[in-house]
Formats: sequence, C-alpha cells, structure tokens
Amino acid sequence: MSKFGELIETRVPVLLDFYAEWDEACKGMHPVLRDVAAALGDKARVIKIDIDKNKELAEALRVKGLPTLMIYKNGEMKWRQSGEQDANTLIGLVKEFV
Repeated sequence: MSKFGELIETRVPVLLDFYAEWDEACKGMHPVLRDVAAALGDKARVIKIDIDKNKELAEALRVKGLPTLMIYKNGEMKWRQSGEQDANTLIGLVKEFV
C-alpha cells in the first residue's frame, strides 16, 4: 500500500485503471488507455492496476465494478467512475487537473 501512496503523490494527474484480465470491458479499455497516455505525454501518468494481483488495494478503495477509473493529483482523488469511457472524455477529464 505504501507504493500506492508514492504513485498518487505527484504534481501531475494520475489516471488509474483498475482492471481484471478476465473482464471483457477491461480488455476493451486497453487501446483507449494507450491513446490517452499517448495524447497526454508527460502531462499525466496512466497506470493500470490488476485487481487480482492487488486485492487489498482494490478492497480499500471499494472497487466493485470493472473497469474502475480514478484520477488522483497530489494524493487526492479528483474523479472516479466505473465502466468504459472513451479516450476523448478521459483526456478532457485529466486535462482539467493538469
């Protein structure tokens, strides 16, 4: 969990994608997140977190639906939503916190 604190304590926004390999909606988000990361470059970070490998963290953050996306900046959650999102929506949301 201490590593999570290091991930989100940054001045640039961090978009977290909580996913599972076996979930079809999550698989559909992979190319979307690649596009988001490419569009934002070094203005933000995109981090994928496998809930099966990070059960404690997923439980602590009450991740129920998949995929669950969150935006953190300076250690504070700024936005959260479950379900698929398109690249333009995510890029716009992250840019609000740049």
